[in-house]
Amino acid sequence: MIWTLLLMFAVLVLAGLVALYVAFPHRGEDMPYAPGLGKAMKQARSRLQTLDEDQGERLQRLQRR
Repeated sequence: MIWTLLLMFAVLVLAGLVALYVAFPHRGEDMPYAPGLGKAMKQARSRLQTLDEDQGERLQRLQRR
């Protein structure tokens, strides 16, 4: 039972971080009360592979075939 609660807590924390990222750094704004967290999220995004709009459309066309 405790593992279930810990897992649910971890899921909620992850969901909160995603919501904060979408609300602030993704739009190019600074986080009001935790600017260090926003900076860390921007650095993590730059290290991860992402698709730009053209690559995403190309991938969708290939999957439709």
